[in-house]
Amino acid sequence: MSGRSVAPGGLALVESLVNTLDLESGGDTLDTAEGRARFGLTEDDLPRSRELRESLRATLLAHAGHPPHREVTPLGELLAAAPLLVAVDEGDGSARLAPADSGPLLSRIAAAVAEALVAGTWDRLKACESATCHWAYYDRSPAGRGRWCSMQLCGARAKMRRYRAKGA
Repeated sequence: MSGRSVAPGGLALVESLVNTLDLESGGDTLDTAEGRARFGLTEDDLPRSRELRESLRATLLAHAGHPPHREVTPLGELLAAAPLLVAVDEGDGSARLAPADSGPLLSRIAAAVAEALVAGTWDRLKACESATCHWAYYDRSPAGRGRWCSMQLCGARAKMRRYRAKGA
């Protein structure tokens, strides 16, 4: 949907998961075997993965200053169950938080959030303010005040609605 570039680092995984559901069309790529395979999911994983996706979306809406789109399990509650470990590189001694198990999506998301917190990029991942979109995007604007996933699509639609409302 968006013409923006992919979020940096582990945030690309978060962005990709949130964007598996197109709110406007109702299409959910997690409904397909290929879509589930992208995240290492089985059909049994879908309820928890969708819960995680919508909790992430609510958090990204909050990053953009918007209320949640619906009631969801708080993201902190979900991430509290994700086992992480401190991985230390034997060569240079650098350390990072990593999933304790490479399989579960929840642990990979938790590691991505931790990485983004350390990098100071977590708050830049947002959800589009358009109620029919809420697509995840990485806000690269200098002031960090981006509002839409795409100025050409959702931004233009919002500006046109405001323009029409003034003329009516």
